[in-house]
Amino acid sequence: MTTTGTDPARATDSHCPYCALQCGMRLRPLPAGGPEPVEVLERPDFPVNLGALCGKGRAAAAVLRPGARLAQPLVRDARSDPLRPASWDEALDRVAAGLTAARQRYGRDAVGVFGGGGLTNEKAYLLGKFARVALRTANIDYNGRFCMSSAAAAHRRAFGIDRGLPFPMADIARTDCVILVGANPAETMPPALRYFRELRENGGRLIVVDPRRTRTAEQADLHLQPLPGTDLALALGLLHLLMADGHLDEDFIARRTTGFAQARAAAMAHWPERVERLTGVPVAQLSAAAAMFGGAGQGMVLTARGPEQQSKGTDTVSAWINLCLAAGKAGRPGSGYGCLTGQGNGQGGREHGQKADQLPGYRSITDPEARAHVAAVWGVDPAALPGPGRSAYELLDVLGRDGGVRALLLMGSNPVVSAPRAAHVTERIRALDFLAVSDVVLSETARLADVVLPATQWAEETGTTTNLEGRVILRRKAVDAPEGVRSDLAVLHGLAARLGVPEGFPEDPEEVFEELRRASAGGQADYAGISYDRIRDEDGVFWPCPGEDHPGTPRLFLDRFATPDGRARFAAVSHRPAAEEPDGDYPLFLTTGRVVSQYQSGAQTRRVDELNKAAPGPFVELHPVLAGRLGVEEGELLAVSSRRGRAVAPARVTDTVRPDTVFMPFHWGGAGRANSLTNPALDPVSRMPEFKVCAVRVERAAPASAAPTSASSPTSASSAASAASAATEADR
Repeated sequence: MTTTGTDPARATDSHCPYCALQCGMRLRPLPAGGPEPVEVLERPDFPVNLGALCGKGRAAAAVLRPGARLAQPLVRDARSDPLRPASWDEALDRVAAGLTAARQRYGRDAVGVFGGGGLTNEKAYLLGKFARVALRTANIDYNGRFCMSSAAAAHRRAFGIDRGLPFPMADIARTDCVILVGANPAETMPPALRYFRELRENGGRLIVVDPRRTRTAEQADLHLQPLPGTDLALALGLLHLLMADGHLDEDFIARRTTGFAQARAAAMAHWPERVERLTGVPVAQLSAAAAMFGGAGQGMVLTARGPEQQSKGTDTVSAWINLCLAAGKAGRPGSGYGCLTGQGNGQGGREHGQKADQLPGYRSITDPEARAHVAAVWGVDPAALPGPGRSAYELLDVLGRDGGVRALLLMGSNPVVSAPRAAHVTERIRALDFLAVSDVVLSETARLADVVLPATQWAEETGTTTNLEGRVILRRKAVDAPEGVRSDLAVLHGLAARLGVPEGFPEDPEEVFEELRRASAGGQADYAGISYDRIRDEDGVFWPCPGEDHPGTPRLFLDRFATPDGRARFAAVSHRPAAEEPDGDYPLFLTTGRVVSQYQSGAQTRRVDELNKAAPGPFVELHPVLAGRLGVEEGELLAVSSRRGRAVAPARVTDTVRPDTVFMPFHWGGAGRANSLTNPALDPVSRMPEFKVCAVRVERAAPASAAPTSASSPTSASSAASAASAATEADR
């Protein structure tokens, strides 16, 4: 329930649980017995969204309903038995026993932890500590690896540090030209679209790069529609034209960068006609884009999952950063490269230890000084800390195998729907000796677990997240959780005690955050000067913030870049094909993405009637020319096949997609699961799978293959056991 009024009486200032905007909202408790425990109110004073909310944010309270969420622990007596309700002591004892048994039989690294980009900073921090101190395993990673890891790697390569946006969102409206690459904020973060509209109202220009004519692309002054997987060639072609047309900022390049000669040589091999052949974008459009961006006084390049979720995603983002550096559009007010982070805490979730190769504060786990600092905060011997483990897909790929992870604790993620080559990942999850899942709903992955732990939600707990700008904000508790539900911090506290580590895992989020401040101090993502009180008083604090008298850093790189010599680094990158391209057997490209009324794997949003009415199920978007060739009309069932699997969903015929490309949203499991098709080929640097490009075959499907439209499963304690046995056959 949402109210447009702003009466603050009895309301608690908080933030949306969904995307990385972390929009401000107010939550007002409602009388017991109503359909929802809180009412969502606008919060017009929060500077990111100024009161605006998308449909998901307005309906966020619906997932708090008793029938939509887990309400008590569930356990499975034997692998073939259904889940049944259990006490917390029984459930936690079972988890501790399962993890201990695997560790004793196979070794410490046979126990794994898989986290989520929606976890608060406190949860992400304590989960990393739990893996390395209580379990002493190297194998921890999280679904944020599937989000913006390629952008993070390229950001570090060029600038020495990774923060999604090195400037506040408001700066977008004040620049002169923005190139938006593989992003569709009109669907993925609608309140952000205001900044792009204001940009154009202020006389700025918007260039959108996307294989589809999305709602965002329709707002653009120029839409470039490249072949999927050719964003790298496109960026190199634009740099070639900047050089040819005299748009280089030679002074900036000389004073503030290194490596331009090598990047120049690579770009020279990507002349416009060659780039047109590779990308399908006409030379005239390439020239117009280069002139628009190169001639602007200030400019930005913003990327999202389109160029990043590729087996060459890091090099692709590096090529777009090169464009900014060559034009002198970085390290200055109103200019720069940025990444539109996807998940709610995709930024903070990777800063403090959820990633396989990192310790809190963005410290490298292989750096002796970093290990010594964090070990001192944790009160352990640095030598006792494990080294780097497997990245997310690599971890999932070895579940249940010899030498791989045999027992897994999974918190806030749903890889049965969200992972690439999802049928294979489902098989690997089923091969585990033991699986425990902590989540707010009975997701497709939780249905496969031996133990399911019901977690408190955003409105029922306090904790910080870090939005796409690097602004650390505070979600505040507004209502009590149901009696049978506990926070993830309480879960980690209880498990650590059962594993013989009774100290160091507090349940109080502010106490955890105070420790996080000490652990991050001196690191790149330095939170030492950020406190709950400061966040409340200042509507969020930008990191790095090394001391309580430090104002925070809303704009990075104005004086120097975070490299040893203070200079930004060009990367010499060249185009290469996608890991898999169309051929005679699979003649079309598939690309995937989101729709406005669902979120990520849909585990929560598919339980909201209002959102399901707007987006009831999967579909296959295809061009009329392709539909005519197949003899398919709107709404007919299509079977889409790749070398990894098959998905079935209704046709959506539209000229907004290229004739050689089909698009599917990835929010659903079952027969319409888009990630049954996607390619797990990994970027060699970021270990990002190639979600955005694979080769498929499309044909008419028999009516009996219809895909389920929604997974709005009952998840109350009384009905969870029967719901657990109702998983779709595709996931069995």
